[in-house]
Amino acid sequence: MATRLRSSAQTIQVLETFLEAPKQWQYGYDISRTTALKSGTLYPILMRLADRELLETRWEDAESGRPPRHMYRLTAQGVRVAREHLSSRGLLAGRTPRAAFGR
Repeated sequence: MATRLRSSAQTIQVLETFLEAPKQWQYGYDISRTTALKSGTLYPILMRLADRELLETRWEDAESGRPPRHMYRLTAQGVRVAREHLSSRGLLAGRTPRAAFGR
């Protein structure tokens, strides 16, 4: 069964960010800073991607006195789906990530 994604500009920004380093764990805060998305926009996107098993999530082991942080990275299926999704919109071939968004 094909995974259907919302193709909002914000979802595309998040996918592009993950595809820059698909195997690297990323914090939601860092993704927010990279994409300039507010938490009320970003976290529902991350939850949708995780619910569709396109993102892995885990809690960072917290240092003493610091709260744990939630981390995200693309699954193998997530990498494939993200590349297909962006490619079908002409956003992968030779374009700099987020170029369509003036960044």
